[in-house]
Amino acid sequence: MSIELFNLSGKIALVTGSTHGLGMAMAKGLGKAGATIVVNGNSSQQKIDDAIKIYESEGIKAVGYKFNVTKEDEVIDAISAIQSEVGLIDILVNNAGIIKRTPLEDMEVEDFKAVIDVDLVSPFIVSKHVVKGMIARKQGKIINICSMMSELGRNTVGAYAAAKGGLKMLTQNMATEWAKHNIQTNGIGPGYFATSQTAPIRVDGHPFNEFIINRTPAAKWGDPDDLAGAAIFLGSRASDFVNGHVVYVDGGILATIGKPSNEK
Repeated sequence: MSIELFNLSGKIALVTGSTHGLGMAMAKGLGKAGATIVVNGNSSQQKIDDAIKIYESEGIKAVGYKFNVTKEDEVIDAISAIQSEVGLIDILVNNAGIIKRTPLEDMEVEDFKAVIDVDLVSPFIVSKHVVKGMIARKQGKIINICSMMSELGRNTVGAYAAAKGGLKMLTQNMATEWAKHNIQTNGIGPGYFATSQTAPIRVDGHPFNEFIINRTPAAKWGDPDDLAGAAIFLGSRASDFVNGHVVYVDGGILATIGKPSNEK
């Protein structure tokens, strides 16, 4: 019975921004639990095709759709195509996101708006059009990928923090409005992970590498696979009475304001 609670066989999961990185890691977790993965990206069809090969090499059934999550007309067309060609979406993971590292006093308004558009507005757009099918079926799972910046500020990421803070509250409001339809809306807040993007700074002697290791009670960067469990839990029957929460997968950073346990 306990294993069946996490079984996603027969489920269809749309994961935006799932051609690489943490989005792919979470999608792989859902796929290995039995779900069919709908891969989304916007940069190129080739990246989507390459990602599908990676999923399939690990025994995961995957299909791909290229669309811009900030363009409502593209989202509507894509969801219609997915529903007719693949099936109704059971799990939605709003993962697509961008960050622009600029001090607020130097940031262009257009750049600020671009971050808000992708990181906050697009989860609203995609969820709005996916949830209608979930409401009709009286079941569904929506997972918004938040951040530690949903809780904390940090230099040069003001737009990102504003968006992710807003996404936390959007998650709570989605839960408030849609829980009555047996739809669970929650978030995942990743900490600092060892990805290709962070590789240049994950070297001995780099100040930020030392900062992360010293300030994380777990004393290490996270492995992207560490996110799979949270995604499976929030996408499965195991979370059927969990609504409006953000699960922080951060090695304990948000748990402490003082010296973490690995410091003397």
